[in-house]
Amino acid sequence: MAPTIALKALTLFSYIFALVVRGVRTIAGREKILEDHSWRKPSSADRRSPCPLLNALANHGYLPRDGKDVSLARLITGLQDSINLAPDATLIVGLAGISASTTGKRFTLHLDDLAKHGVIEHDGSLSRHDVHDPPPADNKTFAPEVWATTAAYLSQNESISIETAARARRARIAAAKEAHPAFAMSKKDLRSSALETSAYLRVFGEGTRGRARWEQVKVLFEEERLPFEEGFKRSEKMITVSDLLVLSGALDAVPQEGTASN
Repeated sequence: MAPTIALKALTLFSYIFALVVRGVRTIAGREKILEDHSWRKPSSADRRSPCPLLNALANHGYLPRDGKDVSLARLITGLQDSINLAPDATLIVGLAGISASTTGKRFTLHLDDLAKHGVIEHDGSLSRHDVHDPPPADNKTFAPEVWATTAAYLSQNESISIETAARARRARIAAAKEAHPAFAMSKKDLRSSALETSAYLRVFGEGTRGRARWEQVKVLFEEERLPFEEGFKRSEKMITVSDLLVLSGALDAVPQEGTASN
């Protein structure tokens, strides 16, 4: 399907915006400063989101380490510098996240603002409790007991195929649905869920073929750390919206277990 005029305009704007941000940073001399991207465990005062990747970026200093007042510009440059995500991909998610902001400042958010249910966060997370779970569980903190359902599939081989990723996601959604009478996933939530799985397949895999490295995916989810020590390298080719949509479509095309493909 050809991109809509609105998507084309958003893509053009996001690339221009990213160039302007980089130009300002260069003029200010910030590009000449070697930033410290070593991993640091967050403190109890730091704010974190339901997204392990964004949390990892904060833990590495690609985003503000305290997780506060994260600007749209910092999201774009942080994701581009760390994993080479295209500006338009960041902008699509970032603008949605900004709508949940509690900073009181335009085009900024705290990372934990993203835990607001129904904006980006949704039921059926791969590694978090649903919003329906009683305290002390919450929908933004890594939950080993939730992740165990997902990891049981993903850990079967050294690399994660598209088929395995699809089945892990479906198993996790089914488990969440069974656990909560209030469980609900809209079409938008299902699209978001598929794109989240597409993201780790693309970041830690082989282009749009999947084959994400289990050891690296495990580190991201369980430690909220970019797995440089395990061999992760930033993609030389920019990760685009098209890449994620191709993988999302491939995930949806995987036959349900127990059914035969044509």
